[in-house]
Amino acid sequence: MRILGIDYGDTRVGIAITDPLQITAQGLETIDYKGNDKVLLKRLDEIFEQYEVDTIVVGMPYNMNGSSSFRVEATEKFIHKLKCKYNKMKIATMDERLTTVEAHRTMNDLGIDKKKKKMIVDTISAVYILEKYLNSAQKNL
Repeated sequence: MRILGIDYGDTRVGIAITDPLQITAQGLETIDYKGNDKVLLKRLDEIFEQYEVDTIVVGMPYNMNGSSSFRVEATEKFIHKLKCKYNKMKIATMDERLTTVEAHRTMNDLGIDKKKKKMIVDTISAVYILEKYLNSAQKNL
């Protein structure tokens, strides 16, 4: 079974997935859904058909001081939809503070073209969210 990581945004969602042994996280794709959750959930259905996923980890966009914002509310509504639709899967959250900053730093280090950055930043952020989850799960063993 695999774990799916999600960086949920207003118009794009980054998706990452673990290997079958749940050791490493790889970027899968960025879904450009333009705020239409039906489009997003349909694509997630297709991903779940292709991969055996038993856990979904969604990044929570807290402010730097740990407080909630309107983005947290939107993400919580999306998580509610996930829980209703995929009620057999475990759904967890992970603090995503600074993951986008880390993603931009990684892309700069790799010399990725500015135009390409927009389409992959969310996927890289999802990888960092998923890696944080994997690391926290290992600490709890």
